[in-house]
Parts: sequence; C-alpha cells; structure tokens
Amino acid sequence: MEKPFILHMLTTAKNLSPFDVNMAMDAGWIQAVPYINVEPSEVRGLVQDAIFSRSPKGLKRTAIFIGGRETKQAMDMLKLAKNSMFPPFEVSVFADPSGAFTTAAGMVAAVEKELADKFGTTLEGKNILALGGTGPVGQAAAVIAAQAGAHVRIVGRQLDKAQRTAELCSEEFGDGKIAITAGADADKAEYMQTADIVFATGAAGIELLGADLIAAAPQLKVVADVNAVPPAGIAGVDAFDNGKPLAGSTSGAVAIGALAIGNIKYQAQSRLLKRMLECDKPLFLHFEHAFEVAREFIKSSN
Repeated sequence: MEKPFILHMLTTAKNLSPFDVNMAMDAGWIQAVPYINVEPSEVRGLVQDAIFSRSPKGLKRTAIFIGGRETKQAMDMLKLAKNSMFPPFEVSVFADPSGAFTTAAGMVAAVEKELADKFGTTLEGKNILALGGTGPVGQAAAVIAAQAGAHVRIVGRQLDKAQRTAELCSEEFGDGKIAITAGADADKAEYMQTADIVFATGAAGIELLGADLIAAAPQLKVVADVNAVPPAGIAGVDAFDNGKPLAGSTSGAVAIGALAIGNIKYQAQSRLLKRMLECDKPLFLHFEHAFEVAREFIKSSN
C-alpha cells in the first residue's frame, strides 16, 4: 500500500493558520500535521524525526511547511531544516510566514503586469515606496521588487526601525546584491514627488496614502493595497480593483486591490504546495519561488 502524503506544518505561533491547512489539503496533502509554538532550536529534531521514519521512497510523500509571523525567523528555520538533512534522507520545505511570501509575490507580479499592459514598461529603474513596509509582506515585496531592478524605499512611522528593516532586507534576504533604502512616514509627501509605484502593506484598516498625496504625485503609475478592511490603505482603492484608474490621480495611475492580489497569492501558494507533491528531488521554497509561480500564473491567464 502506498504511504499517505504527509505535510508537517511548523509554526512559532500558538495556532497554525487554518488558511494554510485548507490550502495544503486542497492541494492534495492527505495529512496536514500541526506543530505549534515551535522554537528554532527544535527544528532540527523535528525534521530528523520526519526523515528517519520513512524510506527514501516514502520521503517523496513527505514535506515540511514553515509558517509563523516573522520573515527572518521563517528563513532561518528554512535553512535549519535544509541543513538537518542529507541524501537520500531529504524532503521539500516551503516557508510562507503569515502568507507573506505568496502575498508579496502576488502583489509585485500584479504590479509588473499593469506596468507592462498600461505603460509599456517594467520594474527596472522604477521608484517604489513600500508604505508600512517593515512587516513581513513589505519586507518580501521590497526584496522581490529590488531583485527585479526597482529602487525601493521602505517607509515606516519610526525611521530607525525602517532603516534596520531595509538593511536586513538588503543584506540578509538580498545577499548584499540589492540596496533598499529607508524613509520616515513624515517625509512621505516628498517621496511621492518621484514615486512610480506604491505598495501599501501596513496593518489592516489604516489609510497610509491619502487623496491629497495621490493628486500631487506627478509620475505615479501603479498603486497596490493588500488591505481588504475599510478604510483602504490607499485612498480610492477598492479591494476588487484590478488595473482600474485610480480616482484623483493626475498622472493616470491605476490601482490593484487586496482581492485581486489575493487571487494571485492563492494560485502561487497552491502551485508551490502541489509542486512539492510532484517533485522527484527536494525543493526549498520561499518568496523568490513564489514570485516565479505568480508570474507564471499571470502569463498563463493572459
């Protein structure tokens, strides 16, 4: 009898996300087993318990998902998991803390599409503001966009926190090959004078960009808001917007709302979960791979 597909789901939080469990089961994982309040120091033991209890053939039906709340912690746990294995005792691992990696990938891929469709251009050389960008979605989106050639500024209420986050993203997640900058929310009006793109990635129900700054932005092209809870993170953006002209924009900017982003996020997460089911060799997946499949989904949908 074939062994069942088992996905071991690790989180540092006190609860595993029901969203992630549903996604895993719908993707074809027969068992989604939760491990909560996981300390990074426990990862090695959990991983080795998983790999040594099955033969190499059985391990092809085994994988690990890493959730949690923090980007760095999830990436560190991904590395720990990978380093705890050796051939032929290896399984795939997918990190997506709070769904941030797949959400960020969906947002950047959607923005990239609108730039191409509406403005005939790419992310290369564009000035991007990641408002509320110190959280997991903002961090991942900043790195993805910077790796695509954009000039990204993470903007937060506290400049020192934004600076620490920008440095973390550049050095830790970007391997020192990108240079993300930081800015204070108080200087947002100045930044909007040269902004091409705005990501709103802050807490739900807080407006991060008002109508006055939108109207005064001379080269704004695309805004994307991951907040589906009123009020919108960006004034005038509806959760269903998908390339709709942004109200009040004098530069002809278009808007992408949370549900349009969410559709791409859903597809990216589903495809990566299925990819682990189908692979012959172990995969180690994070925000870069999420962006690849988000792009693939958009291309296949055109």
